[in-house]
Amino acid sequence: MAKQRYRLEILLRMKLRQKQAAERALARAIIDLKTAREKEKTLVEEKEKIVERWIANRREMAEAMNAGGKIFDGTVHLNFLRKLKEDEVAKEEEIEEQRRVIERCEEIVRRRKRDYIDAAKALQVMEKHKALWHKRVTLELTREEEKRFDELAGTIHQLRKWRGGEELS
Repeated sequence: MAKQRYRLEILLRMKLRQKQAAERALARAIIDLKTAREKEKTLVEEKEKIVERWIANRREMAEAMNAGGKIFDGTVHLNFLRKLKEDEVAKEEEIEEQRRVIERCEEIVRRRKRDYIDAAKALQVMEKHKALWHKRVTLELTREEEKRFDELAGTIHQLRKWRGGEELS
């Protein structure tokens, strides 16, 4: 009996490719999540700098007004402080939007993990099937070989009987 070829080899290769594609998609999703978190961190740091500038300029304005500064200078300081407050609010909105992006990225990572796990399980099932198939084919070949040896041994025995017990060489 000739060596048999696994009929589902193409399906096995497809499952392997699916697993590899799921693995790459998961890696991309994790990288996107990491990037989004880094951007959020940067935005928070920028907001903190704006708040620090606001506090420092408010202190500076108070010192200038206490030292007898002009009203015009006070107006400039107030406008600058108002602009910093607007920048802070805008930055906070950016941070909130970035947090929504992070939540979407986390959801995508969860889905990609699930896809990867499913693909890995499907591949594992196919590999297990191939191993069992190989074991079954090997067993069938062994049985076929034993059957042929039994037939050969029976034939040799019959030939010896017919020849009257003579030795065959």
